[in-house]
Amino acid sequence: MSIELKYEDELKERAIKALDKKATYGEDIDLSVFEEPDESEAVDELSKLPREIQEAAIASGIDPTEANRSGSFMQLDHTVIYRNIQKAYGDKLEIMDINDAMAKYPEIREKYWWRAAKVDQDKYTAFSELHDVHGYFIRVFAGQKVDKPIQSCLMLQENARVQNVHNVIVVEEGADAQVITGCSLAPKVENGLHLGISEFFVEKNAKLTFTMIHNWAPEFHVRPRSAAVVDDNGVFINNYVLLKPVRSIQSFPSARLVGKNSVAAFNSLLYGLEDSNIDVGSRIILEGEGSSGQAISRAIVNDSSKIYARGALESKQDDSRAHLDCRGILMSPHGMMYAVPELLSEAPGSYLSHEAAIGPIAEEEVQYLMSRGLTKDEAVSLITRGFMDVKILGLPKMLEDYISQMIEATQKESM
Repeated sequence: MSIELKYEDELKERAIKALDKKATYGEDIDLSVFEEPDESEAVDELSKLPREIQEAAIASGIDPTEANRSGSFMQLDHTVIYRNIQKAYGDKLEIMDINDAMAKYPEIREKYWWRAAKVDQDKYTAFSELHDVHGYFIRVFAGQKVDKPIQSCLMLQENARVQNVHNVIVVEEGADAQVITGCSLAPKVENGLHLGISEFFVEKNAKLTFTMIHNWAPEFHVRPRSAAVVDDNGVFINNYVLLKPVRSIQSFPSARLVGKNSVAAFNSLLYGLEDSNIDVGSRIILEGEGSSGQAISRAIVNDSSKIYARGALESKQDDSRAHLDCRGILMSPHGMMYAVPELLSEAPGSYLSHEAAIGPIAEEEVQYLMSRGLTKDEAVSLITRGFMDVKILGLPKMLEDYISQMIEATQKESM
C-alpha cells in the first residue's frame, strides 16, 4: 500500500478486503437481507416522543424527563432526532452527531476514528465503514467532573432494518463522567440487526463509567464492536446488562491499558431466555507499568438459551495484574453455558488469575428459605437476585434500583 494514501482511503481499502471476513465467534449473519432504515423526524423534547417509543427507551435505562441526566442523545433508526446538554453542564461536555463532529473537528478522523477498534476486524466493522453511519461524539472537557450521567438511546422502529452506529467518547485529562447507553426496539419490531461501533479514549487521570443496557426481541441480531484506550492513571469501567431474549448477540470488547497505573473493569449481567444465543466477553491488554484489570460475569441460563461467557487477559508488562471471575447458574436442562477464560502473559513479573463456576441453584439454599416461610418460587427468585449482584456495576443508586427491578421482572416472566 502506498504511503501517500490518505488515511480514509486506507480505511476503505482495508474494509473492502474484510467484507467477507467472518467473525471469530458467534453465528454468521447474511447482511444482505437487511434494508437501510428510513429517516425519522427530529423532536425538541424526549417527552414529546410517542408513548410506545418512550416506554421502550425507559426499558433500557433512559429517562425521557432528563431530570437526573447532564445530557442526552437519541438516534431513531438512521436519524439523530435529539441531542441536548443541560444548562449547568454546557461548559463541561459536548454531545454531537458523529458526522457533525467530524465536520467541525476534522482532527477527529485522524486522532480517534478506528484508532481503538479495527476497521477490518470482521465483516461487521467493514460494513459499518462502507455504509452511511450515524452515532454520537461525546467529549468531556479536561478537569470537568460530570456528576449526573450522560444518556444515549439507540432505537429501531422498523422491521428487517440494519442500524449502523459509530460512537466516539473522549474523556479528557482529569475529567470524570458516566455514560448510560440504552439500545432498544419499538414494540412492533420483531427482527433486524444493530451494528454498534464504540471507541473510548480515557486520557491521563480521567475516569469513564460506561453502562450499556440492551432490550431486544427474540428474532433480533446484535453485533457490537467496542474498544478502549486508557492512559496514565486512567480508569475505564464497562458495564453490560442483557435481560431480554435476543436471536443472537456476539460482543467481545477490549481495553488497552497503555498508561502507567491504568485500570479497566468489565462487568456483565446476562439472563438467557427462550432460544437466545449469547456470546459475550471482554479482553484486557496490560501494557502500562502498574496497569490492572478485572472482568466479572454473572449469567443465568433458562429455557433453551445458550451463553458463551468469554474472558481474555493479556499481559505485556511485568508490573501488572488482572483477574477474571465468571459464574453461571444453569436453570434449564435444555440450556447451555460455556465459560472460556483465557490468560496470556509475555511478562514474567505479571500476575493473571481466573475462577469460573457453573452449576444449579443449591437445593439446600432453597430448602432453608422455604423453611423460613417462602414458597419455592420466592426462594429461587431471592437467590437469583442475590446472584445477579447489581452492586458490581458501581452505578448511581437510582439506576441500580431500576436494574434490580428489571431483574425481578425478568425472573417473574420466566417462571
